[in-house]
Amino acid sequence: MDLSMSRDEREKFLAEVRVGVLAVPDDRPGLAPLQLPIWYDYRPGGQVVLLTDRGSRKAELLRGSGRMSFCVQDENAPYRYVSVEGPVTVEDRVDHDEWEALAHRYLPPEEAASYLAANRHQLDDYATFRMRPEHWRTADFAAFAATFN
Repeated sequence: MDLSMSRDEREKFLAEVRVGVLAVPDDRPGLAPLQLPIWYDYRPGGQVVLLTDRGSRKAELLRGSGRMSFCVQDENAPYRYVSVEGPVTVEDRVDHDEWEALAHRYLPPEEAASYLAANRHQLDDYATFRMRPEHWRTADFAAFAATFN
């Protein structure tokens, strides 16, 4: 049974509002890849966009490896996930409109306004990381779950 999503399905799924999990190789001896939850933006056919503190460990590792993998899931049955991997580009700045749109993507309007007002320093401290997906791994367990009914 093929559980993979079509191109349109996977891109639509990745574009939905979810908290993603970033994974990037950690070059320190004896450590597994760094994995963390993070807000992101994605539009079908485009790039996964992350904003993070340019001095953070994840930013350092992203710059050093030049690649990342990224996964989002639906934890409600029937389960689905999309995992993408590809090269990373970095901009040592954050576009105000992109930052504001990301806050509004994840927070209700009133909370987004408060968040933005309280975190204006991010425009000076953050960098933008973009990844164009090269490799996709997907699964939609709906067809599999239907065999149980």
